[in-house]
Amino acid sequence: MPKQELVVLGQEAQACCGRLAAAPLDEDQAADLAKVFKALGDPVRLRLLSMIASRDGGEVCVCELTPAFELSQPTISHHLKLLRQAGLVDCERRGTWVYYWVLPAALERLAAVLKAPQAAEEVEA
Repeated sequence: MPKQELVVLGQEAQACCGRLAAAPLDEDQAADLAKVFKALGDPVRLRLLSMIASRDGGEVCVCELTPAFELSQPTISHHLKLLRQAGLVDCERRGTWVYYWVLPAALERLAAVLKAPQAAEEVEA
């Protein structure tokens, strides 16, 4: 079975999508969003993203993430790589360690896509 690789979303993909409830997605929009949701579809990756996003200071060393799981360091690194390829996190190597942080624009984009339209009475209030 060939390995599938998630591709980092380009600028055009980041601004591609409105809310799901506003209009149906076209094929390209659905494919781009599916890559991100596929990355988030694993409980380990979802926990990793949550741990990184909730970290004071906005970044965390991989050495602090690994002990929270009963997985090997290479497996954690693989999951982090998939989150990076999906455009959800970024990283920087500092000496022997790699530090990760969430890309706020990616979370805002997902939030905007999933946001339900407000009812007319909520808008007027």
